[in-house]
Amino acid sequence: MLAEVGQFALILALLLAVVQAIAPLWGAQRGEPVLMALGRTAAILQAGFVILAFGCLAASYVACDFSVALVAEHSNTQQPLAYRFAATWGSHEGSMLLWVLILAVYGGGVALFGQTLRETLQARVLGVQGLIGVAFLGFMIFTSNPFLRLSPAPLEGTELNPLLQDPGLVSHPPLLYLGYVGFSVAFAFAVAALIEGRVDAAWARWVRPWVLAAWVPLTAGITLGSLWAYYELGWGGWWFWDPVENASLMPWLLGTALLHSALVLERRGALVSWTILLSILTFSLSLVGTFLVRSGILTSVHSFAVDPQRGVYILGIITATTGAALALYAWRAPSLRTGALFAPLSREGGITLNNLFLVALAATVFLGTFSPVFIEILKGDKISVGPPYYVRTFAPLAIPLLALVVFGPMLNWKRDSIAAVLKRVRIPAAIAAVAMVLGLITVGWKAVVSALAVGLAAWLVAGAAAIPGRRWWAGRANLGRSIRTTPPAVFGLSLAHAGLGLLLLGITGVTAWHSDKVLTMRPGDSTVFAGRTLTLQSIDLANGPNYQARQARFDITGRGGEAYTLIAERRAYATSQTTEAAIHVSPLGNFYISGGDEQNGGIVVRLWSHPLIVWIWIGGFTMALGGLVSLCDRRLRLGVAARAPRPVPIAAAPAPAE
Repeated sequence: MLAEVGQFALILALLLAVVQAIAPLWGAQRGEPVLMALGRTAAILQAGFVILAFGCLAASYVACDFSVALVAEHSNTQQPLAYRFAATWGSHEGSMLLWVLILAVYGGGVALFGQTLRETLQARVLGVQGLIGVAFLGFMIFTSNPFLRLSPAPLEGTELNPLLQDPGLVSHPPLLYLGYVGFSVAFAFAVAALIEGRVDAAWARWVRPWVLAAWVPLTAGITLGSLWAYYELGWGGWWFWDPVENASLMPWLLGTALLHSALVLERRGALVSWTILLSILTFSLSLVGTFLVRSGILTSVHSFAVDPQRGVYILGIITATTGAALALYAWRAPSLRTGALFAPLSREGGITLNNLFLVALAATVFLGTFSPVFIEILKGDKISVGPPYYVRTFAPLAIPLLALVVFGPMLNWKRDSIAAVLKRVRIPAAIAAVAMVLGLITVGWKAVVSALAVGLAAWLVAGAAAIPGRRWWAGRANLGRSIRTTPPAVFGLSLAHAGLGLLLLGITGVTAWHSDKVLTMRPGDSTVFAGRTLTLQSIDLANGPNYQARQARFDITGRGGEAYTLIAERRAYATSQTTEAAIHVSPLGNFYISGGDEQNGGIVVRLWSHPLIVWIWIGGFTMALGGLVSLCDRRLRLGVAARAPRPVPIAAAPAPAE
């Protein structure tokens, strides 16, 4: 019965999405408040029905209702409850339902919390959201129905991909989808503004919180995915430039540029057309990620489906949405006004330069991801693009961007002077110089590039601390009051930039100073590696809830006599095997053990020493925390009125039809 309720709820949601797509757009054009109100009601009801459908599918998994084909294909009674629930989005159909759920919830949020928006702007935003909802609800109902029945129902199901049976996978996909789909709101605002022919600071003030609300979970999701791959796949790495990893990185890069660009538009009324274009492209790249994991054009642990017909449908959605938005942008572009002027040396100028680097980085990743596909289509040749390409192309662009990050918040709006800026960054520069010298003393002149990277990381962290420090120094006469009145957004910006520095520190440590060793060990064997003595004490079998594990127990004696035990597992499920690495974590670095195949009465053991690697994830989560703190700022809270600079009209709005 749950499956039928869920199916009916999806059909009703599709009908409501059609209403949401038509009524508010027509109402805004005609100036009809009733039709615009109907769009708000349709958005809220649609969200409710999609929530009901998602709940029905999740309940079917929890109850092990194997008469539902999707449940039978991705769960069984032996699977732990948490993973049965997570299996709700562990398949193509279930993940699409999660995608539509988040889209509907965002649309409902705009309807509920958009009361301070101009009524016509809110209506057009909801209309665009409704069009996207129609496309994806239609795709799911007609090609990817999650509620298909099996008759007769099997007594037992199969299982979720063992790689996905992990705590990280319970939260990783929802976080990514909150980011991917969240950018649909910025897209809808951009298209609505182009239709309406009006962009002003109030528009930017409303877009920026939605962009931040998408950027935060996307940042956390990417970080969590990297951490999961590190400890679950047993390969000792944290980022492989997998095409689907790249698919999450590209919208993150453009979303970061959009955040900064929207700030300029809100504060100074500048970068109008650029902000609109970034809003369109960021969501378009989010759709590209949806296409990659469902098209069958690549093989990846992240892939949900290999059905080319489904991929063609999604490609059609991408073409229609992006093509229509860019065509509208091209039509309006001649009439877009740039807004307030600013000097090259100003905060606006710094953010513009920041944006150019971020877009160039996204373009580099896009080229590396899709060039194998293009070459195969054009020439029939199969090539692979791996880490060497990104080392030669991504890093040379990222390094100057990181060096420039500190200057942005230190610049004044409109215009500034070189002498004044250099004076403001003298303390972060001194700290960076000291860190670089200490790095050279520690690692020697042969590792001068690594020492420079450590100095750059210190530059970012010190520069982040200088953001509130500059404010407090100006109010030092009453320091306590100055600290108390510092807006949360200032602390959020400082945390985000500091997290970037910590991320760079971790990348530098693990890239420059890692070491590894591969050997075959039998119980009782010992080896010395990275200043530690490692002894394989035993190899035992253990039973898990739905797997059998071969556990290799290692005793380690570290530097200074530190002793601890690590257990590396090789888990055998019904259909496949997984590796559970044993990792000793410390702020100075991780000791990583992966147990491989059996060989000559022993097992193949892979050892890694990863200096400072933990700071990669500390940095990533610190960046996400910074965004979350910024969202707590009253000035960014949705629905809060704020004083706005003079509006910047971009085109004459069309007269309502009679």
